Amino acid sequence: MSSPGAEGGSDLHLELAGVGGARVRLMRALREAIHSGRLAPGTRLPPYRTLALDLGIARNTVAAAYSELVEEGWLTSRQGSGTHVAHRAAPLEPGRRRSPARPSRLRIIHDLMPSSPDAAAFPRSSWSASARRALAGAPNDAFGVGDPRGRLELRQALVEYLARTRGVRTKADHVVICSGFAHGLRLVCHVLRGSIAVESYGLDFHRSILTEAGLKTVPLTVDIHGARIEDLPATGAQAVLLTPAHQYPTGGALHPQRRAAVIDWARATGGLLLEDDYDGEFRYDREPVGAVQGLDPDRVVYFGSTSKSLSPALRLGWMALPGRLVDDILAAKGSRELWSGVMDQVTLADFVAGGAYDRQLRRMRGIYRRRRDLLTAMLAERAPHITVSGIAAGLHAVLELPPGTEQAALRAARRLGIALDGLGPYLHPGSTMPPRDGLVIGYGTPPEHAVTAALEALCLALPDPP
Repeated sequence: MSSPGAEGGSDLHLELAGVGGARVRLMRALREAIHSGRLAPGTRLPPYRTLALDLGIARNTVAAAYSELVEEGWLTSRQGSGTHVAHRAAPLEPGRRRSPARPSRLRIIHDLMPSSPDAAAFPRSSWSASARRALAGAPNDAFGVGDPRGRLELRQALVEYLARTRGVRTKADHVVICSGFAHGLRLVCHVLRGSIAVESYGLDFHRSILTEAGLKTVPLTVDIHGARIEDLPATGAQAVLLTPAHQYPTGGALHPQRRAAVIDWARATGGLLLEDDYDGEFRYDREPVGAVQGLDPDRVVYFGSTSKSLSPALRLGWMALPGRLVDDILAAKGSRELWSGVMDQVTLADFVAGGAYDRQLRRMRGIYRRRRDLLTAMLAERAPHITVSGIAAGLHAVLELPPGTEQAALRAARRLGIALDGLGPYLHPGSTMPPRDGLVIGYGTPPEHAVTAALEALCLALPDPP
């Protein structure tokens, strides 16, 4: 005899309401039907074609929704037996709220870690075309021992590009190629002594690089206008590390008066500004903010890389240096290029000079802005008590949580298979700022087809209103 529900599934009433495309609304409706107990464990769902005809949507849309719900643990599917409501997806007791499914092992289903781009969006075709042209046109010396300054073709392309898009004033002889910001920071540490001021909120990984180099890090308070530069003279620091275009991770841009003030400080004290322009290309709701370096190239070390714009796997970054530091940085780097492959360098040079880099950035701005808008729309609908900040630019946002709820939210996220960051570890241990509870959400990381499901799961991990 067939089990209850084994023959069912021909008729299923669902209302596809709310924001998002048909797949998103179908997934939401099925979750709610299971969540409420209207679809009991073991219930067989209609075949793709049947449900698609009933709802007036594409068969592939139903198939994709079923597949993602199987992955999340709401449904089960086996060849020849159809799709059923999972037995562990039991209804909730009245008044209780719970995540949809708890994986038997804590594995990552939804990657919302900040600061990474969508790896699936890497421009393979245009990069391959640049690689072929670069290989065919590369001079013989490109296949010899690498110049620690980096290939001249790339440095020249970057000088033009950075001047045009970021307001950076430099020349090829002052640009040194590195494998990314961390590598560049380690090199610059060779010319620093004493203490360095840093933003109170920032990556502990970067602070550890400075500490390991024998430097003392002194925190500067951060507010909606970036670091409080007026506090800088009292620190006695000889250098300051800032993320002026988009403070990491809280999101504010350094106020124009503070931009001028940090240059005034550097001129008055002989100090040095280290400018990490980690996602300066991505602006959505405001005019692009140029690099502080353009105000005084002799007082600023400007850092950029392909880690957010293309891929961290390329291991390509650059520094625009004050002329007086170039020889010391090259001495620290060594007499041979050991870090960045020459073929990747000449490929990037072609990619930038030929306009493919600009086209890729324009394309990704549109994609990331739509994701940002979807995140804010979902939060407004499902968790209006959660404030989101830092969304005018970049690939991440900060979700401000009620006091005392950050750890519970992180545990809930882990149970749902969501990888993300809490705001707490970003705070400098010596800062006098009161700690804030929050989540740092990277909406750039998931592939396009998985963004909505990841944000749906995120909403389930958020704390209830106080």
